[in-house]
Amino acid sequence: MITILNRRELVVTFSMKEQAQIRESLAAANIKYRMKVVDRNLTSDRRSAVGQNPSLQKEYVFYVHKADLQKAKGLLNVR
Repeated sequence: MITILNRRELVVTFSMKEQAQIRESLAAANIKYRMKVVDRNLTSDRRSAVGQNPSLQKEYVFYVHKADLQKAKGLLNVR
């Protein structure tokens, strides 16, 4: 089980295609993960952010169990 106390941030991406590839790679390697999606298009009062780059609308943050961090980094070739 991945909790806030035993998880580590693995990678952050703004690309929907890349987040799908990351999910597939982690699942194929049997590495459990959690993904948080942050909608950057909304301001704190829920109004749409005008003039924001559409490709940066959603931020995908991946977390893995701290015991799996090095394995996951090696799998995805991240530092």
